[in-house]
Amino acid sequence: MAGRILPDFPWDTIADDVALAKSHPEGVCDLSVGTPVDPTPEIGQQALIQASNSHGYPTVWGTPALRQSMLEYVTTRWLAASMTERSVLPVVGTKELVAWLPTLLGLGPDDTVVIPEVAYPTYAVGAAMVGARVVTALTPAEIEGENPALIWTNSPANPSGRIDSFEEVRSWVEYARAKDALLVADECYGEFGWDTEPVSVLDARVNGGTVQGLIGAYSLSKRSNLAGYRAGFVVGDEKVVMDLVGLRKHLGMMVPAPVQAAMTVLLGDQIHVDEQRQRYSSRREILTRALMDAGFIIDHSEGGLYLWATKGEYGRTTAHWLAERGIIVAPGDFYGTAGAHHVRIALTATDERIETAAGRL
Repeated sequence: MAGRILPDFPWDTIADDVALAKSHPEGVCDLSVGTPVDPTPEIGQQALIQASNSHGYPTVWGTPALRQSMLEYVTTRWLAASMTERSVLPVVGTKELVAWLPTLLGLGPDDTVVIPEVAYPTYAVGAAMVGARVVTALTPAEIEGENPALIWTNSPANPSGRIDSFEEVRSWVEYARAKDALLVADECYGEFGWDTEPVSVLDARVNGGTVQGLIGAYSLSKRSNLAGYRAGFVVGDEKVVMDLVGLRKHLGMMVPAPVQAAMTVLLGDQIHVDEQRQRYSSRREILTRALMDAGFIIDHSEGGLYLWATKGEYGRTTAHWLAERGIIVAPGDFYGTAGAHHVRIALTATDERIETAAGRL
């Protein structure tokens, strides 16, 4: 695209290792992409079917029932500060929101966007689309001299599984407000805290009871095995959200009505989330033990759906070693130079494939 230099799509750079792993005589164990393999909950499927006669255009802002469901979810699950439905907005999968937010906010080459030191690549891609300057940081203290327009945090983090402490979340809130920056917390993996419980940026104890200058981003892809539906949403600062609603009306960025119906019922049900959490917990235990027995060190990984592992060597060397055993993983340099000696290993494979991968290790 003229005037914009975007990185190569990272997965295209490991095509040879993917082919090698797929040639394994006993089949491939794909632990690379975090795409769910377990069934979409029946209540979500039925809601989608029942809303399939959707002859009219859906609403960009979401149905009244969905708006209420989003509000109730963040209030009950994440102890969110008091808000009205003017603080919620469904999006076409959270990746869309991450990629397009700098554009929708009107950022440009004179603006700075802060992203995590080791990060999901789409944060930087969104900034590149508007020509904004990108700064990486693990804590606010590292960038005290900056004046960012937009700050991304991610906890539990993709790829490392690191979970920000209560104090760290609060420090980012205080920093963003002092700099008059918009803080957007990507909390899409929030339901999967293993060694410690994640804290939301919307939590009234963190933000002083107001979400001014704050947005939380959420997804049903992982918690509800809904990746194919493209169902995400944001909650937070009313002015920011309403500005986004207005822009998205012009751009036709709307979640299909049947998907909104599925989101509504699934956000109101925690039982299926707890069942899925148990599946991932079992897979995590099996892979963790096998990796450690094979000489890997697992760093962070307190939450999320990945193990952040290293053998003390270049991550692509490790990825090739695993590919020789029919296992596909993501090299850590996909997520920044600071991750170059790690690999990201996903828990999103069937129980049988997880057991097979553990055996090969």
